Amino acid sequence: MVDLTAAPYNLSAADIEWVRTTIAQMSDEEKIGQLFVNMGASRSEEYLTGVLENYHIGAVRYNPGTAEEVWEQNHILQTKSRIPLLIAANTEAGGNGACTDGTYVGYEVKIGATNNAQWAYEMGRISGVEASAIGCNWSFAPIVDIMRNWRNPIISNRSFSSDPDQVLELSLAYMKGIMESGILPAAKHFPGDGLDERDQHLSASVNHYSVQEWDATFGKVYKGLIDAGLPSIMAGHIMQPAYQRHFNPGMSDDDLLPATLSHEILTDLLRGKLGFNGVVVTDASHMVGLTGAMARKDLLPAAIAAGCDMFLFFNDPDEDMAWMLEGYRSGVITEERLTEALTRILGLKARLGLHRTPREEILPPKEEALACIGLPENTAVARQVADHAITLVKSKQAGVLPISPTSHKRVLVVAVSGPRNPISKAFGGGGEAGHPADAVAELLRQRGYEVERHESLLDKLEAMTPEEQATAVKNVYSGKAPIASLTDRCDLVLLVSKIDGMMQPTERVMWPATKGTVDIPWYVFEVPTIYVSTATPYALVDVPQVKTYINTYDDKPFTLEALVDKLEGASEFTGVSPVDAFCGKIDTRI
Repeated sequence: MVDLTAAPYNLSAADIEWVRTTIAQMSDEEKIGQLFVNMGASRSEEYLTGVLENYHIGAVRYNPGTAEEVWEQNHILQTKSRIPLLIAANTEAGGNGACTDGTYVGYEVKIGATNNAQWAYEMGRISGVEASAIGCNWSFAPIVDIMRNWRNPIISNRSFSSDPDQVLELSLAYMKGIMESGILPAAKHFPGDGLDERDQHLSASVNHYSVQEWDATFGKVYKGLIDAGLPSIMAGHIMQPAYQRHFNPGMSDDDLLPATLSHEILTDLLRGKLGFNGVVVTDASHMVGLTGAMARKDLLPAAIAAGCDMFLFFNDPDEDMAWMLEGYRSGVITEERLTEALTRILGLKARLGLHRTPREEILPPKEEALACIGLPENTAVARQVADHAITLVKSKQAGVLPISPTSHKRVLVVAVSGPRNPISKAFGGGGEAGHPADAVAELLRQRGYEVERHESLLDKLEAMTPEEQATAVKNVYSGKAPIASLTDRCDLVLLVSKIDGMMQPTERVMWPATKGTVDIPWYVFEVPTIYVSTATPYALVDVPQVKTYINTYDDKPFTLEALVDKLEGASEFTGVSPVDAFCGKIDTRI
């Protein structure tokens, strides 16, 4: 069922013999272990060797760490494992997905806004250079979802575009760049996110397109990547009812399953119609889009039976191994299906040449490896991307841009936020500590502006006793004041927004419950007003009255510096929004 002489493997007879011989020599436990991708709980040699010896894992996707920490971990893993490992990283935005000191290049939407595939290639190239240096050989990227619903909170900045042709072009460029360093990409999240307004981390999710609509969009992207030799695909916990019913016309609503458990989606559509010959890995197995579909003891073998080759993350390794083994011994996973999965997994390892490389030489020497991280020429790429990407989405008011200390001497800087979620800080991403409004205010001060940083009621409440908080809230209407109190003290109001919906059902602003204060831009006809979104590209939907709106896509220091340059007219706004930043609304365009 698996042609190892064809793409994406292209193996020789000797390579194929290694795959077959290795499978034949495995115990049942070793075969089942190869199906799992472990998320490490520790980097100690004792823990790592224990996982290898007890669970015989086929792959790893590790927790973030410095380049040196990750190199040490991966060196232990590859030198101690009986069968060499696939070691994955999430290089969605650059080498920072492989190690914390790696190079961030830009979120997918930021790359899309440059309107130039060169930067997608560069993001892939830099990801490959840095990830391969520290022992990674597999990446859960590119993200090839198509962003067509502004309410979607999980890929609003993690999709290249709403246009399938642009998504395909940039994904192919990324794939070319990362594969130059021997990293095998896994495009995600099949059959495609970007339509539902829900996040499969937190609930079920559905790709509702008809067969014809899917073929013209998501199908076009995946078929293009497969034809170009895509080695692996991550299946999302996303239903695709139209294709499920296409291959199984008698299916009832109760029979619908996420793609990770659907034979119709993985075997009939992906393997059959699209002709994909590579490895399929599930998305993370703790997501509610999967766990809400059936009991864990059942979904483990069901995912492999449906057509997944690898299962992403243990819950409890002893339980999960036992349940997967039971699924094999009871016939849920057939001998043919298991052999097929193992052939693909080992085929990918052989494609990388891991079986021919002495274990001590799979990773480059540590000193040489660490010298590849954060190279000046690569960090310079991130600055260029920022310069090309920042987008002036809306400019409807004369005399606002450009700004200068002469024309707009007194600037009031207002911070705008979404629901506060501590977990987003742990993931780093494109952001910095603190609110970007503070960094922008400081940049303006350095350039000669008189800057007032607005302190909201919420900021003030944090420093109060409970009694003082109660009094302040009761006096919430005291914020009302004459219009002149605003217009007489400032020449410009600059609202800087950071709204991050990570692991939340929505990605929307959280306005303070005050009346008449400057937190909400009610004053766009009273004083020049600029709104800058440093995270979601869809913030305009909640401030449609704003006449000057800018998307920067992240709040890295170099991005904010480029922003201020553009506000002052020192460089042009060249970014082109790859998604509908007007959110399909009439009033946002006015």
